[in-house]
Amino acid sequence: MASLNTLRTKFGIVLSIVIAGALLAFILSLKTEMGFSGNDPRVGVIDGEKINYSEYYDQYEQIKAQSGAQESDEQQSAMLANAAWQALIGKHVLSPGFAKMGLRVTEPERLSMVSGQHPSQVFYNAFADPRTGEYNVAAVGQFLTEAESNPQAQQAWAQLNEQARMERQVAKYLGLVKGGVYVNSLEVANGVKAANNTYSGKWAGKKYSAVPDSLIQVKSGDIKAYYNSHKDMFKQLPSRTISYVVFEVAPTDDDMLALEKSVAEVGAQFAATEELKSFVRANRNGKIADTYVSAAQLSDDEAKALMAGQTYGPVLKNNEWTMARVLDSKMVPDSLGIRHIVLPYTQEALADSLLTVLKGGADFRQLAAQYSVYDATAANGGEVGVMPFSAFTGEFAAALSNAKQGDVVKVASGDAVQLMQVYRADKPSKHVQVATITYPVEASAATRRDIHNQAGTFSVNAKGSIEAFNDAASGAAVTPRVASITQGERTIRGLEDSREVTRWAYGAKEGDVSEIFTVGDDYVIATLTDIDDNEYTPLEQVAAQVRAQVLRDKKYDYIVRELAGTTLDEQAASLGSEVADFDGVTFSSFYVNGPGVEPRLVGAIASSGKGAVSAPVKGMSGVYVFEVDDIQTSDKQTEEGERVRAQAMAESMAQQFSVQAIQQMAKIQDLRGKYF
Repeated sequence: MASLNTLRTKFGIVLSIVIAGALLAFILSLKTEMGFSGNDPRVGVIDGEKINYSEYYDQYEQIKAQSGAQESDEQQSAMLANAAWQALIGKHVLSPGFAKMGLRVTEPERLSMVSGQHPSQVFYNAFADPRTGEYNVAAVGQFLTEAESNPQAQQAWAQLNEQARMERQVAKYLGLVKGGVYVNSLEVANGVKAANNTYSGKWAGKKYSAVPDSLIQVKSGDIKAYYNSHKDMFKQLPSRTISYVVFEVAPTDDDMLALEKSVAEVGAQFAATEELKSFVRANRNGKIADTYVSAAQLSDDEAKALMAGQTYGPVLKNNEWTMARVLDSKMVPDSLGIRHIVLPYTQEALADSLLTVLKGGADFRQLAAQYSVYDATAANGGEVGVMPFSAFTGEFAAALSNAKQGDVVKVASGDAVQLMQVYRADKPSKHVQVATITYPVEASAATRRDIHNQAGTFSVNAKGSIEAFNDAASGAAVTPRVASITQGERTIRGLEDSREVTRWAYGAKEGDVSEIFTVGDDYVIATLTDIDDNEYTPLEQVAAQVRAQVLRDKKYDYIVRELAGTTLDEQAASLGSEVADFDGVTFSSFYVNGPGVEPRLVGAIASSGKGAVSAPVKGMSGVYVFEVDDIQTSDKQTEEGERVRAQAMAESMAQQFSVQAIQQMAKIQDLRGKYF
């Protein structure tokens, strides 16, 4: 029994995986109630393989259990969702590909990961000692002993091994990609030149805006031809567009007055009570601080009242009514310098023995290095550092409140026993433990009901069509907002806590009007206005953008036809321009003084020799010609240094983009938004 208890305590993350099975069975038992009609709905497609709800949910719960992460907010939930999706991509895309390549993890390799000889992050996350941070091989053995008679633990072990195997296969694959990257001598030479050369000279040009649009004819055929020849620029994910209104819930003047009256009544009782701790704990808005603070750590008005033993408030501050009283006070040092020895709670006898020898004058640093299981400080003689007294809570504050310089105290907390030496104690000053009650300024229940009723009336009037929705918005004096939700997105940008709205949109039909959603403090109602499942953005939606690009291209041709002469001065004259100077241009420059941000012009200058007039450069804002007068060469970069830099950069990019390319080829369809 003791062994099982230890397993649960130390390796709860591993064993909690088995909870996923029970939860999954429960969820699937409710298919009909959840609207699944006895089916296991599809939540995505990965490389032609349908991903069902149950498979994704199982993977999600595994990731959640093994990582120890919580769905405390949308960011955490999104992180878990992304990790689960990536794990499924690994299962359906990477694993089959590795098998075809003959890339595998042998049994000796797996055992070397389990033993810690070749560390695996998967096994480390499950079996690292939380106190020392070191991989605990003995814990693996203990887990396997328990797993012999526990089928669920055996399943958890199999899952860990599969994840570790995938981790190692990915590392091997990336190693192969890295090994196939080679930077040749020409690339090195160009890199040295780009790093060391600085160019100066003269330029002339003409902005596209200087050519009147009326001189250029852009036909519909031109726009269509450009769109078809650059179609990959307009590739898109499926999306849905909604129009929504927000009924903001804010306190009325009556709410403010009622709250102020209520707070005043509580404040009078708060100031008069002799049972302060009980009074604060009985109030749902009450809080008792865990720490003691000095006057310097309070605001001036709080310190003035509390340090004099008076009640602070009630006062309206930061949209909250606040009142505070001192529950307890101590004369303690502002700061303490601490060293500690950390031992497992099972070694209290050793802690007592060490405490005795330390009080007899033994070297604390030496014993900390020898006995403390917390490696982060043991290596430095147990040094924690100088900390304010307010950093200590509970047992630590109680034990250290009367400690003087040189004292050693024992503190048992959680699953550890600590011996703490005070090597520095500042002059004592008054510190207080504060009890507070705060009331946020918010709408009353009656106000919320009133605004909810307004939203309900709107919802009835808005049904039927987009026009009805807009008419209802006008009648309710609320302004519709538009949002586009791209496949895979879980929330609406600019709308707090909007996960439920997004989930509704994925399952709605055009023209549907949603229920009333509570989003933050407000109420939201939406209608689905458009479903766009096209692989490419339709031409009519990007016609203005394409026309602007075609117009720029035609203006480039127009300007180049005007260009005449063999010298820079002659060409400038033909453009109606003047010759100007540039200097300090390197291959890594962002702009050229005069033309501005023009990457193509920078590249052309950095690739030129001296004394020749360039060909026309098609810039972002205009057409440019230039002549390099001088090239200054430094020795900032050596050939060997450039080879190392370029090789490292090429290896990193190849590894990064190889995985992205695989996922793109897999044609992944993410439909999770309807359910998660």
